[in-house]
Amino acid sequence: MTVTPHLASDSAACCWIPLFALRCETARRPELASLPVALVAPDTARTPRVWQVAPLARRAGVKPGMTVSQAIGLCPALKLCEPDPVHYDEQFARLVAALVTVSPVIEPVELGRVFVGTDGLEGLYGEPEKIVEAIQLRIGDCGLRIGNEKPESAIHNPKSAIRVGWGRGKFVAWVAATRAKPGETVLVPVGGEATFLAAQPLAVLPLDPDTHRRLRQLGVKTLGALVALPEEAVVSQFGGVGRQLWRLAAGLVSEPVVGRVAPEPIAAALTFFTPVGERDLLAHALDKLVDRALGDPRRSGWRVQVVRVHAELEHGASWLATATLKDPSATRERIAAPLKTQLERSPPAGAVERLVVEFTAFAPGTAELQLFARDASAAARAGRRHALQSAAREIALRIRRPMLYHVIEVQPWSRLPERRYALIDYEP
Repeated sequence: MTVTPHLASDSAACCWIPLFALRCETARRPELASLPVALVAPDTARTPRVWQVAPLARRAGVKPGMTVSQAIGLCPALKLCEPDPVHYDEQFARLVAALVTVSPVIEPVELGRVFVGTDGLEGLYGEPEKIVEAIQLRIGDCGLRIGNEKPESAIHNPKSAIRVGWGRGKFVAWVAATRAKPGETVLVPVGGEATFLAAQPLAVLPLDPDTHRRLRQLGVKTLGALVALPEEAVVSQFGGVGRQLWRLAAGLVSEPVVGRVAPEPIAAALTFFTPVGERDLLAHALDKLVDRALGDPRRSGWRVQVVRVHAELEHGASWLATATLKDPSATRERIAAPLKTQLERSPPAGAVERLVVEFTAFAPGTAELQLFARDASAAARAGRRHALQSAAREIALRIRRPMLYHVIEVQPWSRLPERRYALIDYEP
């Protein structure tokens, strides 16, 4: 494992798929497309709230953030869907993987929105129009089922959900993507940022409600109207935030796309003999999986920065929790603590059949950790582990599917034998 360098690009393409999670649901359940549908927010177990709303439901008055009871009161025919965050994450990973084949500089922002750095791609694809066309073709070819039946359908097709904006810096590219029609692209030529932004509504700026209200009271409705005010006058009214907003509106700020060479994730999985719903048992299983992932030799000399746990539930649903550690750690207690907190606050909606813990980002360890990882005993253990890995791969190749498991003790006090132990994938 090596240090993950930062990559940057001043020119950017923003790929945006509005209502990404909801589109993932309607793609695998086509019968929902003609119904007023809404997704329930994945982190509101105590007071269920609406997360993403289909146009038919929105016309009936349903809005994101409403409680489920309020939404049903406004639209009795509303079809509510439990979220499947693992599925959405997998689909988004497909999108990101497709974009990586076009550019090494990729910056995901949220589900359905990702920036692609395009500096230097002219030699491969040509003008920006050709670069964007390559991006659209790769997205259509990656098998993401959100309105594309074939690769070329991603281009100039109103049935496609993909919108792309291109320009200098992330802000211009994002605003261009919001102006694009489904299946189309808006390109902002270098030097034309101010002209393009002048006609855009004030809402495209990252405004808090109070600042937005105050600007509207001053009669400012577009970015052009904001730029028409003297910069220092805006600063005197809104401080440093006002300067940043004014410079964004004037097209003077060009935030580069910042990518990162993704480290190879480390995962540990556990399959229960029978579905489990007890939080204590799930927390105990989390500890076991974190311990196992920490023991992976690839982690030697590295601390964990981002960890996530996802669960496969009964009846095909899923549950996902992610934590970014402010201080990267290599201890089980500090890594598992935020996951256990999320487990308590927003537990899975059903019994868990399979639990997986993944370390997805790392920070270099201290000099002492790296020195320890290089000592003789560690090298000997690594050699034995390498031999076991080779043997396990050979068995998997011959049988054509993984067949090696550990049996671990998870609930020894249970009177039911099937609850005392669980199967965990064997990954030497």
